This record gives sequence, C-alpha cells and structure tokens, in this order.
Amino acid sequence: MENAPERPRPPHKWKKVVYGGMQPGYDDNYTDESFLEDMVMNANVVKRDLKKVMLDSISISQYICIVAVVVCVWAYTLASAISEKSLLFLDVALLGLGFVVLLLMDGRLTVCLLSRYLLNISFFIGSLYVLAPIYYTLTRSISSDSIWALTVSLVILHLFLHDYSGSIIRPPGALNNPTLASNVSLNASIVSSVLIASRLPSRLHVFAVMLFSLQVFLFAPLVMYCIKKFSSRLHLLCSFLLMGMALGLIFPLHRLLFLVFGGLQVFIIVVCPYWLIRIHEYKFEINGPWDEARLCFDITE
Repeated sequence: MENAPERPRPPHKWKKVVYGGMQPGYDDNYTDESFLEDMVMNANVVKRDLKKVMLDSISISQYICIVAVVVCVWAYTLASAISEKSLLFLDVALLGLGFVVLLLMDGRLTVCLLSRYLLNISFFIGSLYVLAPIYYTLTRSISSDSIWALTVSLVILHLFLHDYSGSIIRPPGALNNPTLASNVSLNASIVSSVLIASRLPSRLHVFAVMLFSLQVFLFAPLVMYCIKKFSSRLHLLCSFLLMGMALGLIFPLHRLLFLVFGGLQVFIIVVCPYWLIRIHEYKFEINGPWDEARLCFDITE
C-alpha cells in the first residue's frame, strides 16, 4: 500500500483567531503547542482552614439552638409547666436585654432611632394584645394532630430557608433587602407560633407566647449579629451558652431527643467542617483563554 502524500506545510504560522473564519492551510480544529500556554489550574480555588470553617459553622449551630429553646418553651407552656406570669416576665427581660446589647455594642444606635424603635415596638405589642383573642380561637375546629404535624413542618421549613450567612442582617438604621427564601422562612416561624398559641389554655398565655416567639425570631439574629461584630469571643461564649441551655431544656422532655440533638451539634460543628476540608482537596478547576470573557466597563464622568 502506498503511503499517503504528506500535506504541504502552510507558509504562515498558525495563530488563535476568534473572529475571521478559518485560516488557509490549517484545519478548523487545529491547535499547536502554544494553545495550552495560558492554562491556569485552580486559580480561583480558595484554601480553607479547618478552624475558620468550624467557627463559621457555630453560627448555624447557634441559630438551631435558638429555635430549639423556643420549641422547648412551647412544649413546657403546653404542659402547664410555665405560667403566663413567668412568660410575661421572660418577655420583658428579653426585650430589655436586647436593647441593652444594641446600645452597648452598636455605636450607630442614636437616641432618636431608639425612641422610634420603642414606639414601633409599643404599637406592635399593643396590636398583638388586641389580636390575642382571635389567635386563641383560630384553630379550634382543627384537630390537634394536624396542628402538631403542620407546626413541625413549618419549623423545619424555617430552619431550612433561614439565611445563616447573615447577609440580610443589617445594623439598626440600615436598609434591608430580604430574599424570597428569608421571607418564607420568617413567615413560617410566625405561622407556627400562631398554631401553637391557638392551643394554649388562656388568652394571656397566647399573648405571652406570641410575644416571646416573635421577639426571638425577629430580633435574635440582629442581636447575635451585633455581638459577633463587637467580639468574636463573646459571640462564641454566647453560642455555647445557648447550646447548653437548649440541651438542658431538652433533657427533661425526652432523653433520646437529647442525644440526637447533641449529636447534631457535633455533626454541624466538627464533622461537617472536616468533611468540607477533605472534599475540597479534590476540587479541580481549569481556566484558560477558552473561557468566557469578562467585560469590565470603566464609567467615568
């Protein structure tokens, strides 16, 4: 068999051409040794530190503990272990503590802004007190099993859609741009509070539990945000105190649930960060001239 004749060498050197069609003498898919000169591997891959990832995961564990404390207060109230007077005292203490934290740790909170917040909260508490009789009889025609199932589903939805990064939390006086997921999460927590309140024995119980739940769900992320910005060590201490409080409230309710919740905290704080670091070692990213161009516009007046 005769050998195929060699293809004549083109007179000009091949070069990369984006627009302009095929180059004479070269195939459309031809590349030479210079094609991979600009290839960069793992240029945008950020190396993560295990300690830093563990500290970041504490924010997730912290909010789960906050929700667990709220659920435990619901359970103790439904079991008549907490009176309405104790709940009202707890509401006043939480409200005062929250304002003290904001005053001490956020220098931009002025007296004018604080007075406006107090006026809004007074209007909010008054409206909640007026609506308490409606919440008291809202779900009387619905079975308790349906209420419990719906409440658990809403709490899980709230935890699943909550913004743990704190990107929608702003200091007092700043503008908020909540996402759809964060709005759904907040509404789920409010509806679950209403469902639980509708199963309480008196209207004062309904008012106290609703006030407690809304204070925690609405203001706890803001207070913890201010604490974290003020001192990371104080934020870490508050997180472990919340974890101990949640475990202490869960233990008398159910021993197995206590073990599951404790294991969940270890999984979030220790196992998940270690897992992320190990998986991150296998991340492989290639960048080169074939990527989409990023347009940068310099707009000057």
